Amino acid sequence: MRVKEGFVLHTVCDENLVVPIGKATEEFHGMIRLNDTGAFLWKLMDSEFSKETLVTALLSEYDVEQKEAQDTVEAFLNNLIENGIIQK
Repeated sequence: MRVKEGFVLHTVCDENLVVPIGKATEEFHGMIRLNDTGAFLWKLMDSEFSKETLVTALLSEYDVEQKEAQDTVEAFLNNLIENGIIQK
């Protein structure tokens, strides 16, 4: 998987926001707010990545169970796919 070109993470007043830039603004009108866990995962997605890579990183960074990490990553990726921000 990979983040489509034209989406960046900005932190404004302690808010983590994914916003479109350039041509991406023609297809996506808005922004997505991320909590700290989402921002952590986003930063790992700067190149080709897999769901398994994100789950492993989440497990090493946070004190969570395997199932919770998998569910969190799944929900996060589904949200980004539904909004056209990442491609498989």
